[in-house]
Amino acid sequence: MKSPLEFPRDVEKNAEKINAMEISEKSSIAAGEVQDDTAPKYTEEEYKKLKRKADRYLLPLMWLCYGIQQTDKTSIGTQATFGLSKDTGLVGQQYSWLTTIFYITYMCFEFPSNIILQRYLMGRTLSCYMLCWGVIVLGVGFAQNFTQLVTLRALQGLFECCISPGFILVVGSWYTTREHASRSLVFQSANAGFGIIANLILYGIGSVQYSRGAGFQAWRYMSYFLGGMTILTGCLCLFLLGTPSEVRWLSPEEKKIANARILSNNTGHDRTGIKKWKWKQARECLIDPCFWFAGINAFLNSVPNGGITAFGSIINTNAGFTNLQVILLDIPRNITSVLWFICIGIITSRKKNLRLYFMTVSVLPPIAGFIVMATLPNEPQYKWIKWAGFFITVPCVVALFLAWTLIPSNVAGRTKRTLTSSFTFVGYCVGNMVGSQIFTAKDAPRYIHGTIGCAVCFSIEFVLLIVWRVVLVMRNRRRDKQLREQGLTEEERVERGKQLGEQDYTDFENPYVS
Repeated sequence: MKSPLEFPRDVEKNAEKINAMEISEKSSIAAGEVQDDTAPKYTEEEYKKLKRKADRYLLPLMWLCYGIQQTDKTSIGTQATFGLSKDTGLVGQQYSWLTTIFYITYMCFEFPSNIILQRYLMGRTLSCYMLCWGVIVLGVGFAQNFTQLVTLRALQGLFECCISPGFILVVGSWYTTREHASRSLVFQSANAGFGIIANLILYGIGSVQYSRGAGFQAWRYMSYFLGGMTILTGCLCLFLLGTPSEVRWLSPEEKKIANARILSNNTGHDRTGIKKWKWKQARECLIDPCFWFAGINAFLNSVPNGGITAFGSIINTNAGFTNLQVILLDIPRNITSVLWFICIGIITSRKKNLRLYFMTVSVLPPIAGFIVMATLPNEPQYKWIKWAGFFITVPCVVALFLAWTLIPSNVAGRTKRTLTSSFTFVGYCVGNMVGSQIFTAKDAPRYIHGTIGCAVCFSIEFVLLIVWRVVLVMRNRRRDKQLREQGLTEEERVERGKQLGEQDYTDFENPYVS
């Protein structure tokens, strides 16, 4: 009989898997006991009870944290329409650099932060980072010039860089493969869901400027509010956020159940490979096409994201809307985004192997939207049509968010998973940097070159996603053929997969990763 390590290097589970490898969520959880023969056996009801408890504690907290982080990061666009540039004397491309510098430090400290998350208590580390960036956001409200603003934005990128990869790792340490997409989409939906709440509050702050005059400088009070809220939430995270082995709200027995439950992922548990760096796994990333697909996809998706974040509000005010109207008009976009996320979360939790399909479909409307924005002039009769083009760019983030959920689901080996996560977010950062710079001051007020560039990026991403899925389908077909030749029972395959996962084997080395 062949050793499992001799099998082809395959990564993702897909719809083409044979029935023998299609283990339902129920059976995969029930099979997820610890490998030690002396370890206790847990019932399906115990697993479900643990999952419900994790949902109650973690999902609302991560939703709040992620929503605050996204609002802190993107509020610069709204603040710009309330006089930030004028009050601080910004000229030329200086406003663009406030976004670019954020992502430069975000990228530079992404990898070190992932190492810190791997080596130290994840929940405590994430909480400390959040407290630090809360102080920075608060400080933005006191800035007087470009030097102060660019310094604060650089520090903000440094401290915010770990939140997204950290949350992905937290999800991977608590939930089974089938649950990764739906749970990740819960907190990622805060990108729009919390945005609704934040927009209403920012609208209220902005309205005061209309009653008191420009001397009120509403953008400063927006920073005071956001910074204070971030600090309070960071304090809450100190007591509630973490992996199963860290949190205080689980009993010792519940911690054992949590770790046993995720062993069925065949990628280990929250302590697997926690301190040892494996260069063999790092080299494996370089020859894994899916590693490169993840990073390139993040880059292509983030170029438009960087443009929308920094210039979306400005483009809409240039089209003929007031700054308060722009805030309100962002609410329908956020509501649509939340509904789309809920739809995807429900479907992917019930049916397997649909993530890449949703990713591919979600980049098509934004292509049309950016073309509309680029081709129509800024005249009163076209402003609602241009806003409609802006509106249909809503689904674009799905292709990035769902790609993130593929990491804990399909990449095994702690070092390889850390590197894949880091490379993905490097692509995310570089894309946002490029996106903020292709909208140049000389192209105002229509920013034609920038909007066309965004449409091109989505077109290339559409092709890449198709190729990505084709590669994965072909891999899994080859793997399934060799697994059938092994002649093992389903139970034996599950057992071997758990053993290799707990020993920190990669998805290339462990053919049972599903």
